[in-house]
Amino acid sequence: MRWRRTASAADDPVSAAMAAQDRKRFLPADQQQHADEDRALPIGHHATNSQPSTVHAMITLLDPRPGDRVLDVGAGSGWTVAILGDLVGPGGRVLGVELVGDLVVRARAALADGDQPWVSVTVAHPGRLGAPVQGPWDRILVSADGGRVPGDLTEQLALGGRLVLPVRGRMTVVDRTEDGLTEHRVRGSWQFVPLR
Repeated sequence: MRWRRTASAADDPVSAAMAAQDRKRFLPADQQQHADEDRALPIGHHATNSQPSTVHAMITLLDPRPGDRVLDVGAGSGWTVAILGDLVGPGGRVLGVELVGDLVVRARAALADGDQPWVSVTVAHPGRLGAPVQGPWDRILVSADGGRVPGDLTEQLALGGRLVLPVRGRMTVVDRTEDGLTEHRVRGSWQFVPLR
């Protein structure tokens, strides 16, 4: 099944951002011919470039806005980092963290072909989830399933912030309000690599 790649930014800003950031640029050479397919694609090191319809659903739930500070946990190929960069614009900041150094190198190379100096990818610190020193974050996206909502990440949310992540195959949205954290699960089932 092919992924629809064009949309009006006014009608669907997430689709427009996805169309502006060609998935092919973020894939290994042996997977580039599959860039238009609506399925997860292997990028090495047991990681994947997520299925476009899943990326669209997650980023729509995340609701990033111009000027937001966004953390992308499990940045992988860097594709979602670039999409988020389009959505927050030059007044915002997007930081992707990824445990696998080789994937960080490749993501940086792909991002260098764009023009988003407010976007970056760095190697995650083993044993430390997210990027607490650089926080707090308005939005946090997690593209791996750790089986629970990690307190390490909810603590990094700014007031009014939102965390979107899969929990045991269910997409979960956590919001930080003045009254504390609220959590709800979205109908449907998703498959993700495990959060390490």
